[in-house]
Amino acid sequence: MECCRCWLPAVALLLCVREVKTDHLQAENLNLLPSEEHNKVLNHGMTAVLPRDCSEMLMVSSGQARDGVYLIQPGDSPIVAYCAMQDGGWTVVQHITVNSSVDFDRTWAEYKNGFGEVSGDHWLGNEYIHQLTRGPVRYKLGVKLVDRDAITKVGEYDPFMVEDESTSYRLRLGLFQGTAVDALTLDTENYLHDNQKFTTKDRDNDNYFQNCAKLEFHGVPGGGWWYDACAGANLNRRNVIYWQKDCNKERLCKYAWMMVRPSDTVKVIHSGTCKKDEL
Repeated sequence: MECCRCWLPAVALLLCVREVKTDHLQAENLNLLPSEEHNKVLNHGMTAVLPRDCSEMLMVSSGQARDGVYLIQPGDSPIVAYCAMQDGGWTVVQHITVNSSVDFDRTWAEYKNGFGEVSGDHWLGNEYIHQLTRGPVRYKLGVKLVDRDAITKVGEYDPFMVEDESTSYRLRLGLFQGTAVDALTLDTENYLHDNQKFTTKDRDNDNYFQNCAKLEFHGVPGGGWWYDACAGANLNRRNVIYWQKDCNKERLCKYAWMMVRPSDTVKVIHSGTCKKDEL
């Protein structure tokens, strides 16, 4: 018999968290979820339109949703993503453990579509990050860093957007606040990541005479990132999580996360003459 646990949110949505058959689970990025974990998708069987992101999932559950893997739909097709509900409904778009077994030295196509496992170390995919942050409301980026002494530092960029593939998934960032240093927009080491295009080992869009994604530290390449020439921060280098003075080869960090959710200050453009909200 199927085991089902239900609650009734304020918006009268009946949500069941249940054991599911793997052949019924449909998501565009199922490669990020091993088949033996398909039954861990917490909102499979949802009786209404899928939430756009984890923040919306938390809202329709009246704050009852717990951390875990959910189906969301920021674009035309559902995808699986890890939701950090206890932290306020963040959609995790990147997680890395230092010396991870997951290889972050990937191609453009792999960074576009995502790799790894959403319940562990992974990159959700540039296309899905774009779908999440393109609007109509503003999104913000959360960065969480944990060093080897278990000291946690956090930061937020508000607003945050990744543009579409025609711009090479250009990064757009707003104001920063947090306990971590601002490693993406503050030019302390002559590197600015804001407004940079994404670079991978097979597509060089950075401002250096070599491909920054191919440059190695102790034999490990940098991985895909929004490089300048090259980096004041890089959370995709597998053997060294780099975030200026907070995380580097002298001050080792063990974990990093990148997460998104709607901005606390929502701005929607209604003017027919304005095609795009400027960050």
